[in-house]
Amino acid sequence: MSFNIALSGLNAAQKDLDVSSNNIANVNTVGFKESRAEFVDVYASSLLSSGKTKVGDGVLTADVAQQFSQGSIQFTQNSLDLAITGNGFFAVVPELGSLETTYTRAGQFKLNDSNFVVNSNGEHLLGFPVNADGTSASVSLSTTEPIRIPTASGAPQKTAEVDIRMNLPAGDSYLTSAPTNFDPSDPLTFNYSTSVNIFDSLGDSHIMTYYFVKDDPATNPNEWFVFTSVDGTPVDIVDNTNTPTGILGGDVIGPLSPAGVSGAKLRFNSSGDFVSQVPTPANGGIKTAALGAGILANGADPTQDVKIDFNLDPLQPNPNEPTQFASNFEVTALEQDGLAVGRLTGIDIGIDGLLRATYSNGTSSPLSRIALVNFANEQGLKQIGNTSWKSSINSGEALAGEAGSGTFGSINSSALEQSNVNLTTELIDLISAQRNFQANSRALEVNNTLNQTILQIR
Repeated sequence: MSFNIALSGLNAAQKDLDVSSNNIANVNTVGFKESRAEFVDVYASSLLSSGKTKVGDGVLTADVAQQFSQGSIQFTQNSLDLAITGNGFFAVVPELGSLETTYTRAGQFKLNDSNFVVNSNGEHLLGFPVNADGTSASVSLSTTEPIRIPTASGAPQKTAEVDIRMNLPAGDSYLTSAPTNFDPSDPLTFNYSTSVNIFDSLGDSHIMTYYFVKDDPATNPNEWFVFTSVDGTPVDIVDNTNTPTGILGGDVIGPLSPAGVSGAKLRFNSSGDFVSQVPTPANGGIKTAALGAGILANGADPTQDVKIDFNLDPLQPNPNEPTQFASNFEVTALEQDGLAVGRLTGIDIGIDGLLRATYSNGTSSPLSRIALVNFANEQGLKQIGNTSWKSSINSGEALAGEAGSGTFGSINSSALEQSNVNLTTELIDLISAQRNFQANSRALEVNNTLNQTILQIR
């Protein structure tokens, strides 16, 4: 019996050595979780035996349990390197359309030849579909799909509106005969000008210029004319019937010579507050006529027009509208809502797992939200190698959710979770297991000596 007890001790010591050696071998494996050998004693007895004198029958390995403690975070330069801080696993599938989901903490992801996000084994990372505002359309594991980074360009958007805020100098000089002699090619026929890039329906850029002409202060104090051109070609300002502005409220706005272009009118009060405009908001506000094929000669939509929004608030001063103060001409805001063609410049992954594509035209769009999965009993997961696990009866069903919500941890981009193996502890355990092995070997040797002694009795 003592031989069996010592032999069970040798087996346990060998198992302990094996576990420690495996932990040490994977000290640099990303996402690796250390194991711990757990032992129980063997104590067999019968109904008629005396418990007071029973010695025991050795030791057994009860379990090699993995320890899912947090590993240290190492930061990298790759935005597709992902680390989970807290609970959760990434969900991956071996191929498109597969339902064989495996789970991992190793976040060394990259793009394959089809622009899908995959790990080193070619397994596809799963994510939840998202709405246009970035919210998850569903957080069910059954609705997850492989994440793909688009290769298409960001679609262009034609300019529909320009928002402008500025100060027009009060008491500025009146140009004789203005605005009847306005000519955009002659800087002596207007007081000030400013420009902004606008975009047509194909994403091509055009320069839209605004010209401000002071009206005669003797008859119309605190009033300014506004004219526009696109790529140097004058463009009429029209009302909501698309008719060029004419004699409105006693103000001759157009057509004018020699440019032959219709304009708009801005009115201020004696405090410099913007109080009215022509055309009025009721008449469609200040907008251009259709730019036409003569300006948009590249095949873009010739019906495009551009509204010029001066943010009129006739009831009270508004910080978003222009002013006429005794100060220099100053443009404080000049924004337009068009977009050029966007090239994919990178991806951004938030701590909530939301993956956004960023484009060269300054826009971004949500693509997917990386799914995290948790289990009631992590130690019940079945190891399958490659730092991956599968669910089992002991682990419970996979519970999917968003990073940062509930019990799920957060996701760090450009970071990797290192192995949670403590090398110092493992080396000490290795020495301890070696001593145990030597002690049990000594017990076998002593038992063998006793048997030899008995056999030599005469």
